[in-house]
Amino acid sequence: MSAATLAELPVGSDAIVQAMPTGRSCLTRLREMGIVPGTRVRVTRRAPLGEPIEICVRGSHLSMRNHEAAFIAIRSAVGA
Repeated sequence: MSAATLAELPVGSDAIVQAMPTGRSCLTRLREMGIVPGTRVRVTRRAPLGEPIEICVRGSHLSMRNHEAAFIAIRSAVGA
């Protein structure tokens, strides 16, 4: 069973970042902006064709492509 990813999270849903791979340059900047394991994220909207997605993390709104979001494993924020 594969873990859920940020790319699969519906608009308006919250999740906790569970894991994020290292060694991928496209994800380095996202880590620098605070997307690290244990961080709560919310998908606030998607562009009409499905990407990019906008997320809210630590009070900031960030946009990313689905292929970047697919590397970020998440878990449910319910009860967290």
